[in-house]
Formats: sequence, structure tokens, C-alpha cells
Amino acid sequence: MASGRELPNIADILGPVLERVLREQRPLLMAIAERMAADRHREWAGAVEGESRRSDLVACANREEEIAGRVEALYPESAAVQADILAKNPDLAELNRAIFADRPLADQYAIQAQGERVGASTWRALAEQADPSARQTFLDCAELEEQSAAVLESILGDSIP
Repeated sequence: MASGRELPNIADILGPVLERVLREQRPLLMAIAERMAADRHREWAGAVEGESRRSDLVACANREEEIAGRVEALYPESAAVQADILAKNPDLAELNRAIFADRPLADQYAIQAQGERVGASTWRALAEQADPSARQTFLDCAELEEQSAAVLESILGDSIP
């Protein structure tokens, strides 16, 4: 059941966060967010009833991990850069948590679905500015984001118990 509270606008939240890092580091910041989303999907999968829904949410988590892995593979020093991003932005985990805190599951799914759509748009925007070696990876990431958004929207359409 929805809370009746207005859902946060993920684009309005993500924009200023991306501005905190250098343009060339933005894909790696996005990869951090993808891993956070994977954790969230796995948490939901562990708590939901029904094998089909559980399987769908695990697939979403796997897509998030795949996105992060593909992006990190583009950058030889990805782990060090991401550690630096996290050190300079210690509020990222709390910001991520706060977006979903104290919300019913339907709201959380709706927020995440919106986040997947914003992520797809962001990957496409990054692809426009990327060198050819990264461009297709970012476009593929956008497709994976949209697949997860569709799953969440389908779950929402089925009416969450």
C-alpha cells in the first residue's frame, strides 16, 4: 500500500551527487550506486513471498552487479577511484538509505523503478560523451536498467501484497 507521501525525484537527487565528482569519474560513481541497488534488490528478494517474484528481484540484483562490473572494467584503477569517491562523499550510503527509509514496499519499488529509468537516461547521456570503447558499454547498461525498471513496474502492476 502506498504511503500517500510524495515520492522523491531521483533525477533531482542524482544530479547534484554526480556534480560532486569529476566528469570522468561519474561512471564509477554510478557503478557504486548500482551496487547499492543490487544490495537493495537482494534484500527485497530475501523478504518477498513467491518464488517468481523472488527470482525476478534476484535477476534485477544481478543486472545491477553486471552494470557495475562492466563499467568498472573500463577503468584500470576503478577500485582506487571508487574508494576515493566514497572517502570524499561519506554521506552516499546514508543518502541512498534515506531515499527508501520508512516507506512501504510499493513506494520503494516505485522509487527504484524511477531510479532505473533515470539511470538509463544517465548512461545514455554518458554514452554521448564517451569514447567509442565505452560508448557501447554505457548503452548496454541503459538497456539493463530498463529491464529492471520493467520488472519493478510489473510487480507494482500486480499489486504488492
